[in-house]
Amino acid sequence: MTLPILSRRTLIGGAAALSAMPAAAQTGPGDEIVELWPGPPPGDTGARIARKVADQSRGAATPDRWVTGIARPVVVVRRPARPNGAAALLCPGGGYGFLSYDNEGTSQAAWLNARGVTAFILLYRLPNEGWASRALVPLQDAQRAMRVIRARAAGFGIAANRVAVLGFSAGGHLAGSLATRHALATYTPVDAADRLSARPDLAGLVYPVISFSAPFTHAGSRDMLLGPEQTPAQRREWSIETRVDAATPPILLVHASDDGLVPPDNSIALYQTMRAAGRPAALHIFEDGGHGFGVRLPATRSASAWPSLFATFAAGQGIFPA
Repeated sequence: MTLPILSRRTLIGGAAALSAMPAAAQTGPGDEIVELWPGPPPGDTGARIARKVADQSRGAATPDRWVTGIARPVVVVRRPARPNGAAALLCPGGGYGFLSYDNEGTSQAAWLNARGVTAFILLYRLPNEGWASRALVPLQDAQRAMRVIRARAAGFGIAANRVAVLGFSAGGHLAGSLATRHALATYTPVDAADRLSARPDLAGLVYPVISFSAPFTHAGSRDMLLGPEQTPAQRREWSIETRVDAATPPILLVHASDDGLVPPDNSIALYQTMRAAGRPAALHIFEDGGHGFGVRLPATRSASAWPSLFATFAAGQGIFPA
């Protein structure tokens, strides 16, 4: 069966669903999979959730699978040939309605691996798939992932104090939530790993959704996370720029001026808050690149430079080697 080609803009807007698409595996036979929860995840209501994948690929060189139906959140581990002890938790975007697994997951793991960084692609639960306390669900998985990674750091060959988070679009909102709400008790501890900190040592937010209360908010991501009964207080509570404090890790922000989906005002708002709080931060706004560019822009587009800038920032903070 040939899968229909859907617009990412349509899905991020929350207007389309993948319910008619067949189930498929999103990981390869050699992938190393780590389940996050020893039993049912928090917020389980018994809803039937089936894994589905929409394949948007335009060729073998540019795989592009979108994943929904995540009943059992996992991290997919991608190890470098020559690990240097650094690690990154990857949070793909998709408007909290799907996960852009390849463009913002496997492709990111590849360039990180080439730099000796161990990558963990987070397949987190989507809030609109039948979970209780829907707004907490992605953050629960991100917190748990960071703790599990640290608990097993020796086995992964990484340093527990050199773990970054890198998020894209709505995944940038999740990574920003982890950076600013890592200490929030979102679930009842399940094992010894939950005694460890969920604070990332550094955060990279690429074309991120930041504010849910400003005029430039991305309404699709906001509504998917908070649901139809949201209040102004909830919108402010889940705006990343309102949560910065002395424990917020260093943050690098990347955006393109011509992003017509998630305006760069999002990154600017968080950068200004980080500066006001005296927290380490860097902001790169490029002339062109649009939205959802991942690492696939040609060198002629200015935003293609962001991975090297992120690596330099991470090295300056002692997370990646110089």
